[in-house]
Amino acid sequence: MIRIEGLTKIFRSDETETVGLDNVNLNVEQGEFVAVMGPSGCGKTTLLNVIGLLDTPTAGTYYFRADNVAGYTEKQRSNFRKEKIGFIFQNFNLIDELTVYENVELPLVYLGIGSKDRKILVSKTLDSLGILARKKYLPTQLSGGQQQRVAIARAIVSNPSLLLADEPTGNLDSSRGEDVMNLLNILNDKGTTIIMVTHSNRDAEYSNRIVNLFDGRILEASRPK
Repeated sequence: MIRIEGLTKIFRSDETETVGLDNVNLNVEQGEFVAVMGPSGCGKTTLLNVIGLLDTPTAGTYYFRADNVAGYTEKQRSNFRKEKIGFIFQNFNLIDELTVYENVELPLVYLGIGSKDRKILVSKTLDSLGILARKKYLPTQLSGGQQQRVAIARAIVSNPSLLLADEPTGNLDSSRGEDVMNLLNILNDKGTTIIMVTHSNRDAEYSNRIVNLFDGRILEASRPK
């Protein structure tokens, strides 16, 4: 599904040059659940942002199925993200002024899906995550665990090919974090490909494969114990 070769990302300013990714090679198969681990500043989020087309590489190739998406224009990247990728963030990134229903509906609006079909998809997704009864609530009226469920619902409502999660349990207590990881595991069992950045060894155990990064390089890939 994903084939990355020689991927390099360099951040430049007037006085400094920082290597975010250094000649990274990575393959991810359809239906895999990959955990990306490493110390702070090693390039984990940079890799996730490049895979998610939120950032562009300085060099290298990135194939998503048969397409080399590394050289896409901003418009192409935007369309690709809307159609192919769901994002789950540590800080939820929900819009406080919108209800739960409206937050989850938003990606479908961007895709131009009609209101009747949006209602069916949003209701089905909220129900599958056990939060349909809170569809009229605002994010500030929810617990952290409930907010993350809404964020997951928003990420999967359009049935993306790839789900990217950046520290999805980082702001949750252990019990609610476990609930979120169980949800991700269920989604993966249903065929969703997941790439997750995490510092948590416990969360990484839910994955099929662990990729370890250090100073922008992949040190090794291993299977969870």
